[in-house]
Amino acid sequence: MSTHFTAPDGARLAYDDRGEGLPLLCLSGLTRTMHDFGYLMPHLPPLRLIRMDYRGRGASDWTGATTYTVPQEAADAIALLDHLGVDKAALLGTSRGGLIGLYLAATAKHRLRGLCLNDIGPEVARPGLTRIFDYVGRNPVAKTHAALAEASPRHMTGFAHVPPDRWLNEARLHYRETPQGLRITYDPTLRDSFLAAFDGPPADLWPLFDACAGLPLALIRGANSDLLSPETTDEMRRRRPDLILAEVPDRAHVPFLDEPESLAAIQAFLKAVQ
Repeated sequence: MSTHFTAPDGARLAYDDRGEGLPLLCLSGLTRTMHDFGYLMPHLPPLRLIRMDYRGRGASDWTGATTYTVPQEAADAIALLDHLGVDKAALLGTSRGGLIGLYLAATAKHRLRGLCLNDIGPEVARPGLTRIFDYVGRNPVAKTHAALAEASPRHMTGFAHVPPDRWLNEARLHYRETPQGLRITYDPTLRDSFLAAFDGPPADLWPLFDACAGLPLALIRGANSDLLSPETTDEMRRRRPDLILAEVPDRAHVPFLDEPESLAAIQAFLKAVQ
């Protein structure tokens, strides 16, 4: 059960805070919610798990396309840590959440114990961005959770050996079933924000990656990812030879985080940030 806090601009943002010990802040993908980390949770050691819904997503207020940006979402993450009285947290970021983590490494490094990236890096491959552009802000064609789950193995290219009940759970997590069909769980104007970034000049994010110097750093990559290329992964490892790295077979963007390879990397990361 999530609760809410009020951001400095008055937006009510949903979060969940449970457990004690090492604070681990988990930040989800672009269109996702705190439930992104449900598969991982049973495998975590005792710690303080903090999750949130970005503004415009899940149970948080919709505040408009101009506010759905990495800098604003990073500010909201810091506001949540302030609200909870957490001075420093380890950060696990999936896709968009990883970009927020990189931004925080450059702008609020003193608040981080370390950064674990799930299938994201300083260069975001264009094919993955194009795929996201095709669906963001739009309701799926499938009319029911069952129909979407049945279609997922065909549409989610790069994924293999995923049980049918996992696809059904994914459909239930990320879409509401209504008499009119499935509906997204976020503000449709997120598409406008994404389009503005998609059409803009590519940003050089390598300085953000280099700002992680001195922080424990881990990377989980789907072996079939269309968003994080092998070349970018290799350069990340060249710049950070101590990078904790896992490549997850039969996964594209993004791994579910309960795969053995993902769990091994996260466990190593958690030991490094103690």
